[in-house]
Amino acid sequence: MSRVLVTGAGGMLGRDLLAVLTTRPDLKVTAATRAELDITDAEAVHAAVAGHDVVFNTAAWTDVDGAERDEAAATAVNGDAVAHLARACAATGARLLHVSTDYVFPGDAEQPYAEDAPTDPVNAYGRSKLAGERAVARFLPETGYVVRTAWLYGAHGPNFVATMLRLAEQREQLDVVDDQQGQPTWSYALATQLVALADAALAGRAPAGVYHGTCSGRTTWCGLARATFTLAGLDPERVRPTTSDRFPRPAARPAYSVLGHDRWAAAGLPPLPDWRDTLSDAFDSPTPPAPWKVA
Repeated sequence: MSRVLVTGAGGMLGRDLLAVLTTRPDLKVTAATRAELDITDAEAVHAAVAGHDVVFNTAAWTDVDGAERDEAAATAVNGDAVAHLARACAATGARLLHVSTDYVFPGDAEQPYAEDAPTDPVNAYGRSKLAGERAVARFLPETGYVVRTAWLYGAHGPNFVATMLRLAEQREQLDVVDDQQGQPTWSYALATQLVALADAALAGRAPAGVYHGTCSGRTTWCGLARATFTLAGLDPERVRPTTSDRFPRPAARPAYSVLGHDRWAAAGLPPLPDWRDTLSDAFDSPTPPAPWKVA
């Protein structure tokens, strides 16, 4: 029986990951929320990792604008703490699956970013996450896995899909940016993919390194909002396209966050399905319960 540790187990992705893992009788799962494990504490991390075969790190500083105000604090969580986890896994032989972000790229491409494309973050959050990626590559060249995701939404935390439907109850029309491209990704689908990658890693079928855990296809935030409205039985024309300069933020956002998925073939796994299909699945799925479900 394989022993699995999930850090950040109280977050949106962490909770979905636990939902997938607990259906597996062949796994012994340890869930560590932020209150139960401070991943910035090296000694606590080494103690927590001991005895596990696989570690899923879903703990992260996710406040993009907050990182711009305090990059050191963001890097402590997204960079230094990941190094603690990687060192602990190296010491025990555990495999580490670490979740990263599209923000490590500059967002100026015209074709999907390959897994080995040059990184060049445009904000502090991206730099902090890149530090974590480099720690995994440094300490776990043969047993470390970085899975970059983007535009994540799910049943267990604040996210764009839920926000759009909440605002739909308050406003007749919504202005949503239409000049940023990306790949909306259901956290439950990503959790399923992470478990499949862990299985392949334990079986020796998945080479270590970087994978892109985003849904296929592409759209804009406006396109996602309109698709959300349609699935909720609302008029998508209530969503009006606008530009990013109408909504200035402390941290710059990449204009193009479309990722390529070629590396999954090396692990014998298909990439995640098209974002439209998984968005529809998210609305239809009773598990996990969706807070945006419309009666």
